[in-house]
Amino acid sequence: MLKLTYLSHSSFLLDDGTHQVIIDPFLTGNPNCPVKASDIKAKFIVITHAHGDHLGDGLAIAKANDGLVIAVNELANYAAEQGCNAHNMHIGGGWNFPFGRLKFTIAHHGSSSPDGRYMGEPAGAVIKMGGKTIYHTGDTGLFLDMKLIGEIDKIDAMLLPIGDNFTMGIDDALRAVEFVNPGLSIPMHYNTFPVIQVDPEVFKAKVTANEKNCRVMQYGETITL
Repeated sequence: MLKLTYLSHSSFLLDDGTHQVIIDPFLTGNPNCPVKASDIKAKFIVITHAHGDHLGDGLAIAKANDGLVIAVNELANYAAEQGCNAHNMHIGGGWNFPFGRLKFTIAHHGSSSPDGRYMGEPAGAVIKMGGKTIYHTGDTGLFLDMKLIGEIDKIDAMLLPIGDNFTMGIDDALRAVEFVNPGLSIPMHYNTFPVIQVDPEVFKAKVTANEKNCRVMQYGETITL
């Protein structure tokens, strides 16, 4: 069993009853987030890239909970420099953690710290936890190799951006769902800022018209996969 909570923007909390994993915890300063960073007790913090709306409160949560930051090499080094425990990885590499297995995938985007320092390649993550496989695409444009991700693993839930401008928009995200063919698609990275305002129900309607499952999660909502 795996519980999935949408904290808004691209931040999700995974909970198998024993372990909690938080992804891209942009909580402080996020107008849509219903929780505070101090509410999060996750021991594992996955950061797909270093932009402020993804790195967010990740280092603070790691320090507060004696947690582990999981990121690509350059970003993991940065986290360690800031006093965090970190596990260095990179694109295409996987590792078995106490919660399950995580493998980083490519993502077409950028990655730099708030002060402009290069933070390695952006990433998506395939996470196997609680008997389920979750694909968090990170911030990305559409790419054909998404088909391979869906062929290599049966994806139970795909978490993907639809907000356009910085990432895929609705139509490209629809094609991404076709490539991966997940059991469930969940849109993210929309409506946090004016420039990424879209209607997620439009995305859902297009996905379901293709006879695929989609759920628009409310901020703070938890579902069981």
